[in-house]
Amino acid sequence: MLASLALVLTTALSATAHYTLPRVGNGADWQHVRRADNWQNNGFVGSVSSPQIRCFQNSAAGASQTYNVSAGSQLTYYVNPNAYHPGPMQFYLARVPDGQDVTRWDGSGAVWFKIYHEQPTFGQQLGWPSLNKGSFPVTIPRCIRSGFYLLRAEHIALHSASSPGGAQFYISCAQIGVTGGGSTEPPNKVSFPGAYSASDPGIQININWPIPTSYRNPGPPVFQC
Repeated sequence: MLASLALVLTTALSATAHYTLPRVGNGADWQHVRRADNWQNNGFVGSVSSPQIRCFQNSAAGASQTYNVSAGSQLTYYVNPNAYHPGPMQFYLARVPDGQDVTRWDGSGAVWFKIYHEQPTFGQQLGWPSLNKGSFPVTIPRCIRSGFYLLRAEHIALHSASSPGGAQFYISCAQIGVTGGGSTEPPNKVSFPGAYSASDPGIQININWPIPTSYRNPGPPVFQC
């Protein structure tokens, strides 16, 4: 009886510890963000080779609206309810080709460049600034070209990542329109799937013991103007 009760409680706590990334700026949930496949169950992507690793969608269903932002300015990406697991927050951008519809473009190919990744603090345990947070500010590089982009938000939960496939990826993609940009074409573009391997040191890692003294974020280096 006690074992059954413990299993029920563990399952319930695990489910409530999951989350979505449904909103940017002052919009509503899934207004500017493409509705992810976990919008009802708060689930996660467990395989880096799954097509869902791109925007957590089995099909590229666009959002109803696009969020406009000036190059060099900051916008806020929201988590619902909070990022309950330890691990890094990362952001990528992919520019929609001129003449294509941002609501229909699927983001395939080596088109993604990283604009932010989070590093932990080190000590008796890894400290993650994103832990239990409900929102994340991200700055759009001032030098990138104006146009429409997909902004990919990714929180990688590492609490069970000591074995292959143990990391949990919480992902969504917002549709944004960037104005007042420059002319720089970012290097080191990657594709999703393709950017990560299940054995990457920032994906397969035991964060509990022995306590790591460094952390290598998966994916390319952060682009800087």
